[in-house]
Amino acid sequence: MKIVGFELNGALHLGVVEGDQVVDLQAVDAKAPNDLGEWLRQHKGDLKPLADLAKKAPASARHPLKGLKYTLPVAKPGKIICLGLNYLDHVKEGRYADNIPKFPTLFFRTIASLVPHEAAIIRPLISEQLDYEAEMVAVVGRHAKHLTMANALDCIAGYSCSNEGSIREFQRHTTQWTMGKNFDRSGSFGPWMVSADELPAGGKGLKIESRLNGKVMQSSNTDLLMFPLAETLVYATKGIALEPGDIILTGTPSGVGHAQKPNPVWMKKGDVCEIEVESIGVLRNPIEDEKA
Repeated sequence: MKIVGFELNGALHLGVVEGDQVVDLQAVDAKAPNDLGEWLRQHKGDLKPLADLAKKAPASARHPLKGLKYTLPVAKPGKIICLGLNYLDHVKEGRYADNIPKFPTLFFRTIASLVPHEAAIIRPLISEQLDYEAEMVAVVGRHAKHLTMANALDCIAGYSCSNEGSIREFQRHTTQWTMGKNFDRSGSFGPWMVSADELPAGGKGLKIESRLNGKVMQSSNTDLLMFPLAETLVYATKGIALEPGDIILTGTPSGVGHAQKPNPVWMKKGDVCEIEVESIGVLRNPIEDEKA
């Protein structure tokens, strides 16, 4: 099941994608939560009632995907947890090649740093070094703390895609990456969430790719994660409680713009960047310059 957030007549809606249409859940039940995170909170991670609601939809509750104004799959994620340095080939192409991480490298992003499918990613006035990063995203469905390898993946409701855009020079100003990873509208998340039951456990074995203006820049497989999702969840929940609607960006493979030879490749105005994760979908964003 593909669950999508969208805007209609200025209001937030939640829907289920069926072919080239979306079933508008608010048109079926006006009281249904219009944010996936809120739905997961109210139903303790259970998506079956959402699927049952979609089955009741009349023809008038269906809209074409073409022309849909997408919003983030989770409108208001409580936490956005990101993994850095999670593919060995990516580690080796950067400044940490001689310092392979022994534990998951976790950091946080703000919601203001992410835009939805088809919205513009913004290259800031202050820097040209806007880099792309293809990532698989896991969406948390229920409260989780002190997970074990036996139960870690039980808390995951589904998966999505992200372009975890980075302003490289600001990322390297200090040993902390927060500034370079959180410029407003510098990354993206979408186009929808695919429920976990339709994908391999932990999102393993999926081809992941980034394309800039149609040219493949990154191409890898989630089997190559140094710290797979289950291990990351166990590590994170030793100290951080996960809640419904939290999202986890699982890291990017090699081929990022700063490592391109002979010259770095940065996203710029007029470019279109696509992130594709097998069996999930294609996240597409044009690039625009920040207005003075």
